[in-house]
Amino acid sequence: MSGPADKPFAISKRLVWEAFERVKANKGAAGVDECSIEDFERELRGNLYKIWNRMSSGTYFPPPVKAVEIPKPGGTRILSRPVCTAQPPPRHGTGSTRG
Repeated sequence: MSGPADKPFAISKRLVWEAFERVKANKGAAGVDECSIEDFERELRGNLYKIWNRMSSGTYFPPPVKAVEIPKPGGTRILSRPVCTAQPPPRHGTGSTRG
């Protein structure tokens, strides 16, 4: 199995795991791929490994997001809902799950 030293981008597997935990705690909903958190968890280890491997090797390209209108006073607002595999780990110190 490859490790961080074998990759051009230094992204720890722990960071990918923490990003998943944040999405799950937020009760992340399915995106355009219709993959729910529960679906993603069925192959959790393999799915997280794929994300880490692609991100750390520079071959990860996030898929399109699903646009969802949410009601707001005076109209609606578009909320983007990424697919399960499009949640990058947060950058250190930003407190955000979006990189």
